[in-house]
Amino acid sequence: MVSDAAVLVVDDDAAVGKVLSALLRQDGFDVTHVPSGEAALARLEARPFDVVLSDLRMEGMDGLALLREVERRWPELPFVLMTAHGSVPVAVEAMRAGAVDFVLKPLDKDELLYVVKKAIASAKDLSAQVPAAASAGPALVGDSPGMREVMAVVRKAAPGTATVLVRGETGTGKELVARAVHDMSPRKHGPFVKVHCAALPDALLESELFGYEKGAFTGAMARKPGRVELADKGTLFLDEIGDVTPAVQVKLLRVLQERELERLGGTQTVKVDVRFVAATHRDLEARVASGEFREDLFYRLSVVPVRIPPLRDRPGDVERLATHFVREMGRANAKPRITLDAEAMAALRSYAWPGNVRQLQNLAERLVVLADGDVIGRADVEREIGAPGRARPQLVDEAAPASGDTTLDARRRDAEKDAIVGALSQAKNNRTLAARLLNVSRRTLYNKLREHGLE
Repeated sequence: MVSDAAVLVVDDDAAVGKVLSALLRQDGFDVTHVPSGEAALARLEARPFDVVLSDLRMEGMDGLALLREVERRWPELPFVLMTAHGSVPVAVEAMRAGAVDFVLKPLDKDELLYVVKKAIASAKDLSAQVPAAASAGPALVGDSPGMREVMAVVRKAAPGTATVLVRGETGTGKELVARAVHDMSPRKHGPFVKVHCAALPDALLESELFGYEKGAFTGAMARKPGRVELADKGTLFLDEIGDVTPAVQVKLLRVLQERELERLGGTQTVKVDVRFVAATHRDLEARVASGEFREDLFYRLSVVPVRIPPLRDRPGDVERLATHFVREMGRANAKPRITLDAEAMAALRSYAWPGNVRQLQNLAERLVVLADGDVIGRADVEREIGAPGRARPQLVDEAAPASGDTTLDARRRDAEKDAIVGALSQAKNNRTLAARLLNVSRRTLYNKLREHGLE
C-alpha cells in the first residue's frame, strides 16, 4: 500500500522537519527526517526509500543539487521539492532535473499527502512496466545504415516545429532520439519535459499534463501548471503514447491542433508554445484499426515518423556501443583503463539483445564493476549473459531444494534464497548492484533479505 511507504524528509529547519514527519506518520508513512542533502545521500545508501521530500533552500547542498545527485544515482526514486519560492521557472528547473512534482510553502496537509501518494503510486506503476536503466544516460552511438537514417531524419526535423513520432522496441533509445531533436533545435535552451503516459492512470495523467486550478479536486489547494505549460518554449516528450486512453486522447488532440488547453477545474484558455515528440513500442496502426487509438490523433503525431531498428538488426553497432559504455562506466567506477578483449567483443556481437541498447548498457556496467583487472574477457561476458545454449539463472527457478521439503513453494523459496546469496557474493555485498543483477528494485531486494533472514 502507498500509505505504509518509506518517506525521506530533507529540511534543515528542525521544526519544519518535525511537523512534516508527524503529518506523514499520522497517515501511516514510515518517515525519516534528515537536516541536509549530504545526510540524505548517506541514508539513501544505507536503506531504500519510496520517495524523497526535500526543501529547496538549504545550507550546503540545496534541494536542486540533491535532486540531480539522486536522479544520477537512483533514477527510479521519485523526488518532490518543497519551496516557498514557488513559480513556473522554479518548477521548470525542478522538472528538467527530474523532480516528479513540487509543493508550495506554507504547506497544506491535504495537498502534501496527495502529492506524496501520487509520486509513490506513479513510481510503482512505472517500475512494474519499464525495465530499469543504468544510472548514466547513453549518447546516440552507431554507424549502421539504420542509425544513419535515424540521425538524418532527426537533423532534418529538428529545426522545425513538426511533431515527431519515435517508434521502436523497448530499450532501443527512443528518449535519446527525442533529446536529440530537442538539442539540435532552436528550442535547445528551453525546457525538455517528459511524461511517461503508461505510468499514470487517467485522472493523474490529466492533472500531470494539463495542470489544475485550486479546488479542482480534494488536495488541490493551489493552482499548479501541468507538464504542457512547463514545456512552454521547449519540448514535451510523451513517452509510451500508445497506452493513452481515448478520454485523454481527445484532450491531447486539441492541444496538438490548437496549441491551447484548460487546466482541470478551470475555464480560462491557456496558450502554449510547445514542440511535441512522442514515442511508443506499440503497433499504432493496429490500435487505430481496433478503435483503441484515434486515427486523427495518430496522423497528428506521425507528421515526422522515426523508426529505431532493434540492436539485433545492427550488429555492427554492438562493438561501438560496448566500447562507449565500458569507457563511460570505467570513468564512473575509477577504472579508466578498462577494456574489452577481442573474445569478449565477439561474444557480445553474437548475442541477440532482447533488451536492446538498454540491456547492453546495464551489462557493461556490471562487467566493469565486477571485473578483477583492466581487461574484460569472454568468460566475464558469458558469466553474465550465459554461454551459447546455456540459460542464465533467474531470481526464482526450479532448482533443487536445499531443505528436505520437496513442495513446489519450498523449492522456489530455496532457489530464490540461493539466487540472492549468489548475487550478493558476486556483487561483493553491494546491495544496489545485487538488485541489478537480479533485475529487481532495491526495495524488493531488501524485502527478500528480511523474508529469508539474510539481513
